[in-house]
Amino acid sequence: MNGIITEWPQFFTATNLQWQKLLKPNKYKDIIIYSLRFLVADNRIAVYAFVIMSNHIHLIWQMKANIKEDDVQRDFLKFTAQKIKADLKRNHPAVLECFKVGAKDRKYQLWERNPLSVELRTHRIFRQKLDYIHYNPVRAQLCCLPEEYRYSSALFFETGVDNWGFLKHYKDRHLIKGSRGGSFFCWCSLAVLKSK
Repeated sequence: MNGIITEWPQFFTATNLQWQKLLKPNKYKDIIIYSLRFLVADNRIAVYAFVIMSNHIHLIWQMKANIKEDDVQRDFLKFTAQKIKADLKRNHPAVLECFKVGAKDRKYQLWERNPLSVELRTHRIFRQKLDYIHYNPVRAQLCCLPEEYRYSSALFFETGVDNWGFLKHYKDRHLIKGSRGGSFFCWCSLAVLKSK
């Protein structure tokens, strides 16, 4: 079954180098959105929530079956960094110089190393992180209500309308008892499960 997810959802945070406000322009936020949309379409992840701030991102995502978390994180951060770096090189070379590093394996670094990734094993912790993500722009005084901030999944949770085309509601996840006594979460509808 293509929709089975075998890992716990992850609360993921990636920060721009030295908390610089690299993601302030919407065109760079759009690169993040494009990459998330691709990973969902490529059946590598499910995205439950996100917020893109001026210098960091928070996600709740979950790897699909047989997909390694480290591979997805690496590919996501590498792709977004390469796309943003290409635009900076073309249009904002002075800004790109702010991300110059003395590393052996790279001249520029846009993301801090070792992003945060935490498994969300209970509904309570999942909801806590969901609220934390959605209230990030409110705490930063970018809006009064979470759903007013454009680069967030808050409007989806308020209205049910997915303007991004890749979000999944966490209530659509189902805990399945495996044949060997273990449990796992399945990303499929209850109708599909009942027909099995």
